[in-house]
Amino acid sequence: MIIEALGLRKRFGRSEALRGVDLAVPEGTICGLLGPNGAGKTTVVRILATLLRPDAGTATVAGYDVVRQAAQARYRIGLAGQYAAVDELLTGRANLILFGRLCHLGARRAAARAEELLARFDLADSADKRVGAYSGGMRRRLDLAASLIVAPPVLFLDEPTTGLDPRSRYTVWDLIGGLVADGTTVLLTTQYLDEADRLADQIVVLDHGRVAAAGPPARLKADVGGERVDVVLRRGDQLATAATAMREALGVPPEILAGERRLTAAVDRGAASLIEVVRALEAAGVAVEDVGLRHPTLDEVFLTLTGAGR
Repeated sequence: MIIEALGLRKRFGRSEALRGVDLAVPEGTICGLLGPNGAGKTTVVRILATLLRPDAGTATVAGYDVVRQAAQARYRIGLAGQYAAVDELLTGRANLILFGRLCHLGARRAAARAEELLARFDLADSADKRVGAYSGGMRRRLDLAASLIVAPPVLFLDEPTTGLDPRSRYTVWDLIGGLVADGTTVLLTTQYLDEADRLADQIVVLDHGRVAAAGPPARLKADVGGERVDVVLRRGDQLATAATAMREALGVPPEILAGERRLTAAVDRGAASLIEVVRALEAAGVAVEDVGLRHPTLDEVFLTLTGAGR
């Protein structure tokens, strides 16, 4: 485990932000840290990044204690916060060279590293433009590049795609995937559940300063509930007929959402159950607008674990 935390606690005045958080992240993976606002995500990242001391508990990054060996741990960490930490008055190239010199690289090495990162993050053509003229997606890419000046083995990304348009988000996702393919370990906090579902090898859900659940996305979704057959009718007056047909086909009554002309039922035989429902509805003369087999989503996991489910 390249990132480990045990029993992390942190209080701000009367508010207890962390109440005994455990975390274990294998090397070369992406861990998604999820939770509602105020759950403690950023506090965990700040402690692991040596920016904040815990009140209790221990944490190590790349084998170094983040309190007792903060300097050694810090040298192995890259951090990109919620807002791009680049100078808008400087060019992209100048920003990266500045970060390189701050990380104690010599002038020649800092310049060479800047050129490597500008090319990797598709910023070479804009290297000599002031960052103030960059788009949001370009600034975020530059910020990620700056966090990798010394090629750290661990990268903390705190909501890296907040405010970006879909195309820029996909670009950042691809860049993160490429970093992990090269051996970087990423701890990612995000409010976008599709982002965590796509990127993360494991997910840790925080709620009120505690770990509500942890594991691979597929397992968390399976724990919340299995597959469901969803049916949308063309006519609302056929809800009762459709419900009877589905109950006879599946052996359990479906849930009826009258205002949506929709029925839904949990199934345990996947496509076979879907076929049976379609045949039963056809035999009953029910006009169907849409029918499908739906898998649990990470949204449902999140809402269930954080107490916001319906």
